[in-house]
Amino acid sequence: MTPRYGRVLLKLSGEALMGEQQYGVDPAVTTQVAKEIAEVQALGVQVGVVIGGGNLFRGLAASAKGMDRATADYMGMLATVINGLALQDSLEKTGINTRVLTAIEMRAVAEPFIRRRAVRHLEKGRVVVFAAGTGNPYFTTDTAAALRAMEIKADVILKGTKVDGIYTADPMLQPNATKFERISYLKVLEQGLKVMDATAISLCMDNKLPIVVFNLRTAGNLRRVIAGEPVGTTVTAE
Repeated sequence: MTPRYGRVLLKLSGEALMGEQQYGVDPAVTTQVAKEIAEVQALGVQVGVVIGGGNLFRGLAASAKGMDRATADYMGMLATVINGLALQDSLEKTGINTRVLTAIEMRAVAEPFIRRRAVRHLEKGRVVVFAAGTGNPYFTTDTAAALRAMEIKADVILKGTKVDGIYTADPMLQPNATKFERISYLKVLEQGLKVMDATAISLCMDNKLPIVVFNLRTAGNLRRVIAGEPVGTTVTAE
């Protein structure tokens, strides 16, 4: 099988790591994600990962309750580092060399993010987990994913969620919502669809970087997306 993409940026929400728990990291989930990544890496695909921190701390929620927004965002960034280390552990147990690169320097646990070093790790066949968002408050991990994808010249952003694509409304709340096979960046912005935040979508639109939204909970889906099968929803210019 010839992969459709040579280098990908996988975006995972922090909530994806909770499994059925209410909080924290479920090792069974990180192990499953690690196996999915191992499958595509075996095809020669280079993989970068950005993880959110919402399973441990949500900066926006805390700032809504009165905490200083910048402080809350920095705490959220630190939560993504915890998630990054958890995923690194599972990946290395699967036999995959992994590096965590963090936008906030903390040399005892991870390497600082340096773009050329990140690309070199990918070229050497290592999975690179980008932690601590962009390193700046007021930016989401979606925007961090778009930014890192541009910096490493990824072919696509793969957004792993718990639904199988983008719908006209939340399919959990409205069962008659219809799914888009393909949709343009502009339509996502105009219709206010909750795919990624507007900054991230605009960044992808300006740089013509496609996004594929798919259900990460379905085993084998990551490999299917890489193979070019019609899985999830693709966001492009047209």
